[in-house]
Amino acid sequence: MDPNEPKGGGPMRIALLIALVVLAGFAGWYAERLFSGPAAGDRAEIEGIVREYILANPEILPEAMENLQRKQNSANLGSVREAVERPYPGAILGNPEGKVTLVEFTDFACGFCRRSLDDVDALIAANPDLKVVIREMPILSPQSADAARMGLAAAEQGKYAAFHRAMFEAGQPDPASIMAAAKTAGLDLQKAQQVAKTPRVEQELAANVNFAGKIGFSGTPTWIVGDQVINGAVGREQLAAAIEAARGA
Repeated sequence: MDPNEPKGGGPMRIALLIALVVLAGFAGWYAERLFSGPAAGDRAEIEGIVREYILANPEILPEAMENLQRKQNSANLGSVREAVERPYPGAILGNPEGKVTLVEFTDFACGFCRRSLDDVDALIAANPDLKVVIREMPILSPQSADAARMGLAAAEQGKYAAFHRAMFEAGQPDPASIMAAAKTAGLDLQKAQQVAKTPRVEQELAANVNFAGKIGFSGTPTWIVGDQVINGAVGREQLAAAIEAARGA
């Protein structure tokens, strides 16, 4: 998975969030000091306390930055969520009519995506109402783009799930492994190769990269469920919790 760098927040917003996190932790202590006497609310004194706490607990910095990134991603999602949850025809796992939607941005060359394959299967088995929308985002190699094109061609033949698993099980994408996965999935190879070269397939791949840019992430796998944007191979427990939260909402 590629590192996801914060976008749009800037150092000032990050610094503000960190200060708020620290201040929240000291809220009770500050309240007592602020109301205990006229000198207790001195700005310099409070800033000094905050600075000392950050220096003594530097581990809060990456945590605060990650929290800011999650909030920004969720805010950015609002404008494109409906489009993101609308699948390329056939590129769905689980229940096509499911009431809860989990979106996965994936790349066939991504080892973390391959590691998540069994987690997705387990989530589907445990949640009969789960629709998993797969968005192909081949960013790691030209070969993964070729695999993604064949995957979308498989989707049009109603055989996406079979190709999806076969391609990940075949190893890193290359002409031989892509063809082997297509045969394992039972594709009409001539038709699939024709579809893989069509503008609609290229438009889908470009749209998925565009979605990622608008939401604010750059790596795979990235998951969207409800209003949450989750980066990385986080495991089935975290995804299951997000699914439950979306179902409750």
